[in-house]
Amino acid sequence: MEQTWTVAHVDELPQIAEQILNAISPTKKIAFYGQMGAGKTTLIKALCLKLGVEETTSSPTFSIVNAYKGIDTIYHFDLFRLNKMAELQEIGFAEYLESNHYLFIEWPEIIESVLDEYGFARIVLETENNAARNIKLVY
Repeated sequence: MEQTWTVAHVDELPQIAEQILNAISPTKKIAFYGQMGAGKTTLIKALCLKLGVEETTSSPTFSIVNAYKGIDTIYHFDLFRLNKMAELQEIGFAEYLESNHYLFIEWPEIIESVLDEYGFARIVLETENNAARNIKLVY
């Protein structure tokens, strides 16, 4: 299935985040695609807020993964700096995949081969000329 939203302002994200979470249930896994600055981390922040996360969320660019606690545990990955799958194996990535927790992964291209196996939905964010964002969810 597929859903698409056009977002003109960040204030629209909470409602869209709720719709996304309803759509991906029960798999809880999303891979996020988009150019730098497209809004991947901002959308993940909105999703985390809907999931009851009260702490500050940020992109785990240097740490690879951040964990948040809300109504469930949320693991937020940023794979931008990784060069090979072996780097993920070193942090026990397979255990994250096998868990029944939320997994939000930015820059998932390096693990593309395992996304379908683990039931990942995909979100593609694109920036329009007028700074609006298109959010396309495929699940």
